[in-house]
Amino acid sequence: MFSKVFKNIINQGARQYSSKKGLKVTVCGGSGGIGQPLSLLLKQSPLITDLAIYDIAPVTPGVVADLSHMDTNSNVTSHVGLDNLKDAVADTDVVIIPAGIPRKPGMTRDDLFNTNISIVCDIIKVIGQVSPHALVGIISNPVNSAVPAAAEILKKLNVYDPKRLFGVTTLDIVRSNRFIAELKGLNATDVNVPVIGGHSGPTIIPLISQCTPQVKFDHDVLVKLTKRIQEAGTEVVQAKAGAGSATLSMAYAGAKFTTSMCRAILGEPNVIECSFVESTVTDSPYFSTPVLIGVINAYIVVFIFYKNLSFKAMNYDNIIMANYYKE
Repeated sequence: MFSKVFKNIINQGARQYSSKKGLKVTVCGGSGGIGQPLSLLLKQSPLITDLAIYDIAPVTPGVVADLSHMDTNSNVTSHVGLDNLKDAVADTDVVIIPAGIPRKPGMTRDDLFNTNISIVCDIIKVIGQVSPHALVGIISNPVNSAVPAAAEILKKLNVYDPKRLFGVTTLDIVRSNRFIAELKGLNATDVNVPVIGGHSGPTIIPLISQCTPQVKFDHDVLVKLTKRIQEAGTEVVQAKAGAGSATLSMAYAGAKFTTSMCRAILGEPNVIECSFVESTVTDSPYFSTPVLIGVINAYIVVFIFYKNLSFKAMNYDNIIMANYYKE
């Protein structure tokens, strides 16, 4: 899939990081509906030695006390309020941000804009001041708006590095894998579907024709499957009857993404994740696409390998989507 040159470059970086035994990860919004199960999953990772939990909620010390009783390798620390955010992100390797309010019935991700973008920008500003080297993954919706907003904050601080800022779209891939596995009677862990575009409704473009293993669906089934993937978040919001949004599956997806970041930093070659990043793939300055993440001379490197996707296949998938929306 990748040239030998890319593999050699990544392997060179891997050797430089192989001696690092563990990482610090900061969860911003760690006491929320996504943050708590996400922190629970990350606390179990052998790659993480320090887990910092930041939130404005007064319950945060209790969440950390609860996590600290787990007999895993990592230490966990509590950081409450914006005044303590600097300590939470100091010397951190990865910051994952699920902070913000959840969707309620009738709300779109865009309805969360005013509240959540403000929260994300406050966090990003401190990260830029204290730990501009950290990899930052934004879960907070709307991701399509939060990532560009975060980039502008970092640009004003003169620390913006597009290779260190990611919109977490992993849940779209997780859902695609699961839904296809259900339809085809496959083990979901053996299915991998690239999902490009963005992280909201029609911007979510699952490239089903690029699925591994290869699968085929009748037109009507493909239309329904695509629609379900795009509206899966609403499916959960409605199923919870106003009591919340997709928290558990998002925490699972967020943990997968964070673990991939850790694996890349520690030198594992060929770590690939779909993510909403600065891109030249389309006219849009940001686009979700598969990226290869690795290290070179202590710098994180992101290779966007959209050229390896069949444009014929991409066009076919887009035609299916166009037919659906036309109908």
